[in-house]
Amino acid sequence: MSNSAQSAPTSDGVLPRFVGVLGGGRMGAGIAHAFLIKGADVLVVERDEQSAEAARERVESAAAKSIERGAVDGNLDEMVSRLAVSVDYDDFKDRQLVVEAVPEDWDLKVASLRGIEERLADDAYLASNTSSLSVNGLARELARPQNFLGLHFFNPVPASTLIEVVLGEQTSDAVAAAARGWVEALGKTAVVVNDAPGFASSRLGVAIALEAMRMVEEGVASAEDIDNAMVLGYKHPTGPLRTTDIVGLDVRLGIAEYLASTLGDRFAPPQILRDKVARGELGRKTGKGFFDWNS
Repeated sequence: MSNSAQSAPTSDGVLPRFVGVLGGGRMGAGIAHAFLIKGADVLVVERDEQSAEAARERVESAAAKSIERGAVDGNLDEMVSRLAVSVDYDDFKDRQLVVEAVPEDWDLKVASLRGIEERLADDAYLASNTSSLSVNGLARELARPQNFLGLHFFNPVPASTLIEVVLGEQTSDAVAAAARGWVEALGKTAVVVNDAPGFASSRLGVAIALEAMRMVEEGVASAEDIDNAMVLGYKHPTGPLRTTDIVGLDVRLGIAEYLASTLGDRFAPPQILRDKVARGELGRKTGKGFFDWNS
């Protein structure tokens, strides 16, 4: 395909002008919103028309709230005019950067990344929002690993000021430097790490959360008191168990299982986590996890 999109002006001289996001759930919509409010033309691709329209509504709602809060100085109509949704991977063909934001499943990630890459220009960039899976391992499944890296956004994306930039062994220096610029242009702070199981944030965050779960399981203290200990004693903005509810207990379980397989039994998921996931108590998205979100 033509590389004409690559020579087009960027949204602000740093961010790519044409950005794609695969997956329009909570994380994908948040990523799309982050780029949209900073001037990029954003395309979100979803698996079906209903999901695509739901993604559009999420992004537009987030943009409207940003303007209402005064966090963004802009016109909503102009902003949403730069947002498109689709169910066709072929629509990624003019994107300069695509961020994959599908669930943390290895086979799904690989299939998704391959499907995106084969539609992109040779010099376009591809990133995964994975929170724990090996960037090196994913890169080995791609034709152009030098153009690939991890961009780990945090939930909720609009409120978070952190993006973890995960460099693979084959990530080019140019892509690494560009990614730092993107993060700064998005108004966030980059933490740059070399690929390792769990990177920096998930590895530490999950370790604390799993120990907090064991403490609940052992009757050491209530979930609320354990969280208050970390919020009031260590100045964490949110306790590890409430954070788990926000992230999703199923997501935390998947990450813990992966870390246990790569780093050992210290990351073995406690039974209380497995039981809650089996009961469908996945946290905020289902109304109940370690806390009741319906009240």
